[in-house]
Amino acid sequence: MTLITTRPGPGAARPYRFPQVVRRAVAGGQVVAAHLPGQNLAVALLLLDGGAGREPVGKEGLGGVLAKALEEGTAQRDATAYALAIEALGTELVTGLDWDSFQVSVQVPVDRLSAAVELLAEAVRTPKLDPADVLRVRDDEATALRMDWANPGPRADAVLRGDIFGTDNRWGRPMYGDPDSVAALDVDDVTVFHSEWFIRPGTLIVAGDLDRLDLDALGAAAFAGTAGGPVEKGGPIEVPPHGQRRVILVDRPGSVQSTLRLGHPSPHRAHPDYVPMTLAGTVLGGAFTSRLNHLIREVRGYTYGIRGDFASSRRFGRFAISSGVQTAVTAPALVETVGEVSRTQLTGVTEEELAVARSWRAGQLSVELQSPRAIASALTTLVVHDLPDDYHARLRESLLAADVDQVSAAAAAHLHPESLTLVVEGDSAVIRDELVAAGLGEVVDHTP
Repeated sequence: MTLITTRPGPGAARPYRFPQVVRRAVAGGQVVAAHLPGQNLAVALLLLDGGAGREPVGKEGLGGVLAKALEEGTAQRDATAYALAIEALGTELVTGLDWDSFQVSVQVPVDRLSAAVELLAEAVRTPKLDPADVLRVRDDEATALRMDWANPGPRADAVLRGDIFGTDNRWGRPMYGDPDSVAALDVDDVTVFHSEWFIRPGTLIVAGDLDRLDLDALGAAAFAGTAGGPVEKGGPIEVPPHGQRRVILVDRPGSVQSTLRLGHPSPHRAHPDYVPMTLAGTVLGGAFTSRLNHLIREVRGYTYGIRGDFASSRRFGRFAISSGVQTAVTAPALVETVGEVSRTQLTGVTEEELAVARSWRAGQLSVELQSPRAIASALTTLVVHDLPDDYHARLRESLLAADVDQVSAAAAAHLHPESLTLVVEGDSAVIRDELVAAGLGEVVDHTP
């Protein structure tokens, strides 16, 4: 048997063509659509400016509870009748929540889209929100979060976010809340949040064969009975990196593994360095062939996998690394990881590494942007982040045109190894002394 140790080179990124974007104002709202000629399926997505960032501090989790409550019937039909109506069209309501938006969508054959949009609007604009249903949904969500938070990871994620952004800010708390914040919500919290953010028109995203669709009629159905205009989105939030690196230890007695979360703030989504910054993150930790995965997994054997990347929303972003390692190698894994971030920040990337990252990122576009739902998701990116209509049409060329100097400059500007917060969730009694001895920064114990 012959073992081949040389990685294959990157293949050529396949071309793709993003459909033309159509915009129009309808009934107080906006319709943004993409023409997919001959496509028999169509997607309609109602995009509302009611993301997690709109939740008051101390009321985290409102969006998640409201998303589930939309399935509990409307002012016109009880839950069973509504479920039968939506199922008769061969579809379902799909909800989504991020920092910037709340999304509700349907996917149906083209000739059923008008009826599906009417049912979507009925659920979003006039949900029943029966107090008993809301409390049951809230309790179910709190229970699900308790089960999730019993596993390694969610606490470490929350501690990292809080240290980067500050827990006195909504964006410094978990996007979906925590078990306590969700359990403390009451019916008025949910109904008030709905009245503030779900009656505004928003934007209707449509992806399908526009020759067979009436965008004006779809918009009129989606925006019927709405009031209020768009609200101030707010500019980018300036979050300065910490002045020095530190380690926060989240005690998990008896744990045989340590959960690692490292991070610092980074630019918002519409920042001009988005493409080179993304490619720098890909080389460092955003792909299986990345530097971090090669070193920490393949060379050192400390983990099954490690990932690091930039993630960004409309107003802020963060660079973060996540992994899990055996307790015995917690300190050396952290030392090696921080060292690799420092090396990338100081020396940049090589042409060979960048060629792989460019090919992979550009090639993904031809795979990911194929279905009506994927096209609808891409359109939401344009709306949420105020990007030009030809953004996706030019994205492949932007990725392939990025050179070593640009990507290395982005790594130098947006990686801050000296400012990293290192969160370690593990057995404090076993790993604390080694973390102190590693000299990565001040070691502090997390106090819930």
